[in-house]
Amino acid sequence: MTDKTNATNQANEPFLSDKQPNVIDLSTTPLARVHSSQKHAYSSDRYDHSGAARPYVDNQPAILAVEAAVAIVINGIHYAVLMASPNQLEYLAVGFLFSEGLIRHSHELLDWEVTLLTDISSYRQFAQDLDDESNEPATFEQISEQLQDYDVYVVELVLSQRCHQRIQAQRRQLAGRTGCGMCGITGLTQALPDLSSYSQKGLPHTPQIHSIKSAAIPSLEYLLDMRQKVDALQHTHQLTGAVHAAATIHEQQLYLFEDVGRHNALDKLIGWQLRQKIEVGCVLMTSRLSIELVQKSIRSHIPWLIGMSAPTSTAVRVAERYGLGVAGFLRHDRVTYYSSYLNA
Repeated sequence: MTDKTNATNQANEPFLSDKQPNVIDLSTTPLARVHSSQKHAYSSDRYDHSGAARPYVDNQPAILAVEAAVAIVINGIHYAVLMASPNQLEYLAVGFLFSEGLIRHSHELLDWEVTLLTDISSYRQFAQDLDDESNEPATFEQISEQLQDYDVYVVELVLSQRCHQRIQAQRRQLAGRTGCGMCGITGLTQALPDLSSYSQKGLPHTPQIHSIKSAAIPSLEYLLDMRQKVDALQHTHQLTGAVHAAATIHEQQLYLFEDVGRHNALDKLIGWQLRQKIEVGCVLMTSRLSIELVQKSIRSHIPWLIGMSAPTSTAVRVAERYGLGVAGFLRHDRVTYYSSYLNA
């Protein structure tokens, strides 16, 4: 792959840029930037001699997470735009396409390239290369203004012919927003899919990762140790307080994927799992467990999905139907199991 994509392959490696928000550093992939801010707060002794409450004001730099627009282009077709943290974009794209049902195996990805759009000329070149007839001069003028505020990445994927046929059958424009896994889905059959072929209760035996059998219930000790490792390695969250993480332990080593969107974080982990062709037994999310996260986990045959917050009722009901183990409220001394614990 090209040198400009090297930064996107680095797992667990944060980058910080102190440049102005409209300046893009081509040598690194900034996951956070320094902005000016003004903090207003009350001190412990919040009242002055007159009895009025007056906050103190502190001008200080703030480290904020970068939220980039990531365009997914498949065989020249513009398929989706995701708002995401601009790292591990190959994994994000592969995991997203797997969750969309467009790819089923890692080998269906033939090639990939990540490009950073830096100005109007690079956007114009990108648009001209697309299978899209909607490019108008006025659009370029608007984008020229917007590019001053946004980091825009293009992930171009070359998939097998069979995948290309699936894309043409399902082609749609999806304008993604951070943390919204249902954006762009208009049909109930897409929003409420039949996942019976992915059920943990009766998995087909194949040479791919889908041969995972139901895993034993993860112990409280194991989960607490896993959370401690996640807390120590979630560097971007420590800097910004604004990103989620999906993590798993493979061969006694923690692999962690951060993103401003929790669905993106899980897609990155799923993409990594597909590319590495490995099995995982348990995935820890730093967020609540919504139905979209459960659907992605079932499709990927992840036996256990653990959250630091609560699951939704719908997420648990679907998990029970398809044999996914779900636990939540993982704290410093406890966890609550919601499904699959009776059969462990």
